[in-house]
Amino acid sequence: MPIPVDPNQYDRFFLRQRFRMVTNEYDFYLVGPGGEPPAEPFCFVRQKTFKFKEDIRFYVDESRSEELMRIKARQRFDPSARYAVTDSGGAPIGGIQKVFGASLLRSTYRLTDPAGKELARVMEESQAVALVRRLVGFVPYLDDVANWLPIPYHFVFLRDGAVLGSHRRQLFKFRDAYDIDMTADRDHTIDRRLVLAIAVGMDALQAR
Repeated sequence: MPIPVDPNQYDRFFLRQRFRMVTNEYDFYLVGPGGEPPAEPFCFVRQKTFKFKEDIRFYVDESRSEELMRIKARQRFDPSARYAVTDSGGAPIGGIQKVFGASLLRSTYRLTDPAGKELARVMEESQAVALVRRLVGFVPYLDDVANWLPIPYHFVFLRDGAVLGSHRRQLFKFRDAYDIDMTADRDHTIDRRLVLAIAVGMDALQAR
């Protein structure tokens, strides 16, 4: 069995979605300081299907014999879209909540610590691109292939106007792939497990 990796020891990650028809599955890789291509994944993610409450599990590897953490909806059919992130023993890591008012024009999420205090907001990097993505959804037939178009899907982690990190979709990829860089958060004020959780959440919970 692979030795579990502590995400809090790292700042850069690569996320790639697997091609599956029914459920969402992902692999996380570490990225070296020189930006060298990732080697083996250190984390396998699977979204449980046909659940009344969203349930996404993170594992050491594909065997799913050892769980690292999970994302679960706080309650069924929660209109506030609040999700709890916990470790393998159920201890809270933090929370994710979509900010609906702001997200009408620009997808925005709140990251909170275990006590509910806001750590950062994660929002689409470009307001203009966000509007273009929304307009595409109103074009007949084009909406069906919107996710295949080379439209940037980039996010930034913000606190008090300062950028702490980025989450950038790689264009022209058959499967969704994202580069995550938190090197600007030098003091690791955001738990990297929460960073991994929101990275998956922004894809899986929006059914991308």
